[in-house]
Amino acid sequence: MTLDDLRVFVAVCRAGSLSAVARDLGCTQSAVSQHVKRLEREMGVALLERHTRGVVPTQAGRVLRAAAAHGIAGLDLAVRSIQESVRGDVGSVRVTTGATTLRHFMSEAVVAFHRRYPRASLEFQTESSSRRCFDALAADDLDLAWVTIGDRVRGIEQRPVVDLPWVLAVRADDPLAARPRIEVADLAEIRHIRLPARSTSRAHLDAAFAELGVPHRSDTSVADWDTAILLAELGLGHAVVPALPGRFTDGGDALRFVPIPALPPLSVGWAVRSWDALTPLARAFADTVRRTCERTGAEGQGP
Repeated sequence: MTLDDLRVFVAVCRAGSLSAVARDLGCTQSAVSQHVKRLEREMGVALLERHTRGVVPTQAGRVLRAAAAHGIAGLDLAVRSIQESVRGDVGSVRVTTGATTLRHFMSEAVVAFHRRYPRASLEFQTESSSRRCFDALAADDLDLAWVTIGDRVRGIEQRPVVDLPWVLAVRADDPLAARPRIEVADLAEIRHIRLPARSTSRAHLDAAFAELGVPHRSDTSVADWDTAILLAELGLGHAVVPALPGRFTDGGDALRFVPIPALPPLSVGWAVRSWDALTPLARAFADTVRRTCERTGAEGQGP
């Protein structure tokens, strides 16, 4: 068994095709097949099932794929960390995030990071949920994932950066807009624009609503927080959303963000495979985002 055997096997599992991996690697399909067959001989069990549309891992194959992907990613990260320690400020930082993360949590940090490390590059991979960010972090050559902090995930370390209080996004001409705060009874009377299905933020909010006895009266579900806020501004419902840094104090003429103290805050932050193995540049970017979020959050809360 060689490292190349494992790399090729993981690539085949992801692509679901021997020929696709052969094209990517610039070799023959037979050469790719030999890598897999060598692993199967050593394991003494079939690792792939052949179907008309490609291949899928067997149960044993799934076990090996998970372990190999995690190990290869960790090894690649360690190599990059060592190389970047030697090169200094030359290298890249690979981040996986949700669709609106870059705008709300990282825009200022990206500018500050590029000023400090002009020869470094930032690469972003967008995912639709924290769960998918965890999967991408475990499977791919990524450094950091920005997620909603939740339950423990095997092989992943999570570090909260900022706690976001919940607010009600409501049109300025709505009676609730004049309230200093939204009470639980108010939440039971409104029609909600619901957060993205299967998102960690929605799971947190649904759990809090269940504990408080708040019913879900909703006609609308959205793909991200920004869409929920936009629909609230259009008067199509009320959106309970996290107080995004720098935005919830400035709703413009048509929108207000009213605090909901009864709801426990939503914690967001970084997830990595190992903080100790982070490259110097990745650690610097993570720290830059943390500092800007903490500062923006403190400014948004006022004196």
